[in-house]
Amino acid sequence: MLDSIRPFLNNELFSTPGGTTVTIGFIVALITLMLAGYIFSRIIEHILARRLAGTSLGPDAVQAIKRISFYVIFIAIALTLLALLGIPLTAFAFATGGIAIGLGFGAQNIINNFISGWILIAERPIRVGDFIELDGAYGTVERVGTRSTRVFRTDGVHMLVPNSKLLESTVTNWTLIDHLVRTSLRVGVAYGSDIELTRDLIMQAVVEHPEVQPEPEVVVVLDDFGDNAIVFETYFWADVMGEKTLRALRSDIRFKIAELFSQHGIVIAFPQRDVHLDTSSPLQISMTDEHDDR
Repeated sequence: MLDSIRPFLNNELFSTPGGTTVTIGFIVALITLMLAGYIFSRIIEHILARRLAGTSLGPDAVQAIKRISFYVIFIAIALTLLALLGIPLTAFAFATGGIAIGLGFGAQNIINNFISGWILIAERPIRVGDFIELDGAYGTVERVGTRSTRVFRTDGVHMLVPNSKLLESTVTNWTLIDHLVRTSLRVGVAYGSDIELTRDLIMQAVVEHPEVQPEPEVVVVLDDFGDNAIVFETYFWADVMGEKTLRALRSDIRFKIAELFSQHGIVIAFPQRDVHLDTSSPLQISMTDEHDDR
């Protein structure tokens, strides 16, 4: 069987300027060795990732090292194979020229996302583990890939975002520098309440929460005399991880405020209206019996 295949593999395709004859068998051997080199590069990449996982490096740094090591090893293997087979790089000048033209017209987005991915890895405006907001969606970055970035949204859905979109759009990175976020909370109390005691109780509820930061200090302001309530608003900084945790924090503080208000007899206001009747003239009230309509 091998003897019957050998003539086909020995068919000459072209000769390089350096005198190297390229046959079908030559191309098959080259592809096979390239595939083996690719698998070997992946194995080395995963071994290196496991070794680095136990170090002090962050997940984004480990992923960047994995990506760089894979491409460096694969390119080195490819160049070594070409040198061992005696194929100069000029042999692929015509093919690479055609590929470049095809990529220029048909794969602009792929090249754009590929380059954007390396920019994200180099500049690190978005890293693995960051909590980001993009087009109204919130999620944690799980992986910065070659073409796209995988984000795990707060609703449990995985979202794939093209790398170029992360560079061209406005992205809110909640954890780029630290996890500190300033937020606020509003509460209205009934008219007639002790406003100084109300302020002190709101301050107590906020300050006693373990995730609220003492600096910058907590501020409680009397925001407005509303239609149905005296409105207070408090501003504070908290060490949180994303919008979901922030909502849970505000919920805890609201529960504490409700508990303190109940203990001190302060009523949380609700919409109400007072109706005043003009009694200067007699009020006419008539009742109709449904049997009178017969």
